[in-house]
Amino acid sequence: MNVLRYPESESALLEFKREVPKHDQIIKTIIGFCNLKGGKLILGVADDRKIIGLSESQVDRLLESLDLAIYKACYPPIIPLISTQLFGEKTVLTISVSSGMSKPYFRKSEGLEKGVYIRIGRSTVRATPNIIEELKWQSQRIDFEKLPVYNSNLDSLDLQTIQNFLNNRRNQAIANVSEEVLRSYDLVTEEHSKLFPTNVGILNFGKAPQAFHSEAMIIVSHFRGIEGRNAIASIDCEGTLLHQFNQAHHFVVSRLSKSFEITGIKRSEKLEIPEVAFREALLNLLIHRNYHIQAPSKISIYDNRIELFSPGNFSGPIEQDQLLKGITYLRNPATCKVFREMGLVEKMGTGFINIFKSYEKWGLEKPQIIEGANFIKCVLPRVSSLKTRVDSHSDESIITLFYSQNEISTQDVVNKFSISRATAQRWLLSLIEKDLIERIGKGRNIRYKRVEN
Repeated sequence: MNVLRYPESESALLEFKREVPKHDQIIKTIIGFCNLKGGKLILGVADDRKIIGLSESQVDRLLESLDLAIYKACYPPIIPLISTQLFGEKTVLTISVSSGMSKPYFRKSEGLEKGVYIRIGRSTVRATPNIIEELKWQSQRIDFEKLPVYNSNLDSLDLQTIQNFLNNRRNQAIANVSEEVLRSYDLVTEEHSKLFPTNVGILNFGKAPQAFHSEAMIIVSHFRGIEGRNAIASIDCEGTLLHQFNQAHHFVVSRLSKSFEITGIKRSEKLEIPEVAFREALLNLLIHRNYHIQAPSKISIYDNRIELFSPGNFSGPIEQDQLLKGITYLRNPATCKVFREMGLVEKMGTGFINIFKSYEKWGLEKPQIIEGANFIKCVLPRVSSLKTRVDSHSDESIITLFYSQNEISTQDVVNKFSISRATAQRWLLSLIEKDLIERIGKGRNIRYKRVEN
């Protein structure tokens, strides 16, 4: 006997219930759909898409009372579309709602502060105050990045940096800084006959962005091992978004292992992971993060992975397979425009495609995109550094450090291989005994230099 299965899978837009849940569970889910992009709640289908069906009496009871119960329990009122569908001899009931125009929707009995729900992946969760405020902006067609920064003025913008951007825009004519140009990029906005820099203006071209958005930064840390918080090194990337990109990119790449090949007289360098993958993940973190949330972005380097943590959720309902199709929702379109004309972004929607394809091409473990409660995490697996650490006492692995610098210190070895200082000194002593390197200097100034044969 063939098992009947529903043709679609659960997502942010679709949820299954094997049995009829309590009304309050239904109401929370429907509110979550309305506060984002709409969706369907299917009753009589198991999580594995197996169609269980509802009894005739259950269907009759739901058709008679459910729409009114939802209408009365929600504010603003929600009027769902309730329908039934036959699969063989089994009946399922579908409750459909579209994206609401009067967000935020909430459950009357809990009030606005506690009764707002949203969809995060396949789950319905209570909205945070920040999300509630954003839902209000959505209903009023307000965009956070274009809001004025009232405690700033035009002197807060670095006009020379803006001019440099205008001089080097991709596929654009050179222009001079003017009010018209600033308005065209939404860098300023007028209110009560006065011009104010916008959030996008401060974040991309401000003289001191963190003076107005203290948490609009990236904390990058290199940790020893695969878990825990034992940091080897850390850096706070501040300034404009472009400056943060350059700082974070340089720091992370400098901490990763590299291999070298010599072809003729040229020496080529290859990073342990596709550099394009990290670059795209970093750009996504900067361009699409929710800057309204007062929390920094974070990048953590572990022995076996790199984690990029971004405050906020996707600005639309996104599943991982959709990311691979280039489907994205722009949270910060003005910032996207700036980065695209800087030449850092090619086409919108290709970032995640490039990440996954580059890993597939290298035959590496698949990256992960995790959407949690008000955060997004991108996990980029590293080529097993556990193996690197086991083999890292080999002569060649330490000698490669001299390819990028003439001298190294014990601390360089500690940082590179995430080992103790005693182990690093033991490895270096072994190379000295083999006449591969020599010790120079004394005391704390001891350095090591490669012996030229």
